[in-house]
Amino acid sequence: MKTRSLMSCASMLLAAALPSAWADTVKIAVIDPASGPFAGPSLNWTRSMKLTADAVNRNKLAGGHTLELTQFDNKGTAQESVAVFRTAVDQGYRYFINGGSSAAYATLLDAVNKHNARNPGKEVLLLTHSNSDPDLTNAKCSFWSFRYNPNADMYVEALTSDIAKDPKIRKLYIIGQNYALGQSVSKATKEFLKRKRPDLEIVGDDLHPIGQVKDFAPYIAKIKASGADAVTTANWGVDLTLLIKAANEAGLNVPFYTYYAHSFGVPTALGVAAAGRVRNISTFSANNEGFLGKELVEGMKKEFNEDFIISGTYTVITALSGGIRQAGSTDPVKVAFALEGAKFKDISGESEMRKLDHQLQANTYVSTWTKLNGKDVKYDQENTGYGWKVERRIEAYVGSQPTSCQMERPSRPS
Repeated sequence: MKTRSLMSCASMLLAAALPSAWADTVKIAVIDPASGPFAGPSLNWTRSMKLTADAVNRNKLAGGHTLELTQFDNKGTAQESVAVFRTAVDQGYRYFINGGSSAAYATLLDAVNKHNARNPGKEVLLLTHSNSDPDLTNAKCSFWSFRYNPNADMYVEALTSDIAKDPKIRKLYIIGQNYALGQSVSKATKEFLKRKRPDLEIVGDDLHPIGQVKDFAPYIAKIKASGADAVTTANWGVDLTLLIKAANEAGLNVPFYTYYAHSFGVPTALGVAAAGRVRNISTFSANNEGFLGKELVEGMKKEFNEDFIISGTYTVITALSGGIRQAGSTDPVKVAFALEGAKFKDISGESEMRKLDHQLQANTYVSTWTKLNGKDVKYDQENTGYGWKVERRIEAYVGSQPTSCQMERPSRPS
């Protein structure tokens, strides 16, 4: 892999600052499942972050400091997340990343806020590359938390604009996991489409237990009976895999509008039956114009024989590196002040970490599951011979949302 090409975006991200004369090892605890039904995607995210960190370290893009990532298994639960957080703090970790569950993240954030209030001088930072519950940068916003991906309302704003443009869609069915993300996507989808397409009828709105449904055939039967001519879902992981599998087996040939069909394990389930039918929104597609980020895609395949999936795993590491370099310190308080308000060129385009609420403002892409053609679909996923054809890029301002955040900041260090 060509390191210089891989880190070209990161080099533009970082401010021009002299490297520190001293160097620390920055220990980063990744608190996500390493066991259970969601371990596959979680470990994929960690591998892509480690791949990025390796390149950051080789190029000394964190001011000469070395980033070191270690995964702590939270077994997919909020309770275990707090337990391993305390263990990591005792081991000297001051930077934490969680991406697998908005509920786990919210619980971790509460623990981080309490720790920092009780331990001045020993503050820690919490970052996410994929948790999307809007509350995390609204009512629960915190100076100690940064989100390096759009929130659910931002994604829904962008995707519903795409749905609204299709006059063939008259009846829409919503299905999702029954937790913060699924609930917020359901709510926003109904609100935004009422504004954009008041003639469009919501004919179903199901929330199911997360990670517990083994057979989605009954849900697919309800969708078919409803007469829906399109389905939208924020399911991810095994829940989306099984949902798509059931739809294919039942011959449900209506468009699916998704948020995580590009995620680990799902493309294999899509197969030929989903070609031209499943659309997806994300901050990155390997088949974007100019194939920006192809070094990450090819590097993940070469190093781990896996796909590079979520651009936030790259962004969170390069942004943290830039903050450390800009601050000239590894102290989390100084780094946090350097992170907020940062503007940089990312693999999704021009991005900004909004100071007001620590919510990333980034472009998104709507793509369709399409057979490889060597032109606009050069990269497939999971060796299926199919990949994501970019239909259009949605500029960051389109999905941007107001915030109710009332952030309390500590005094800026001298």
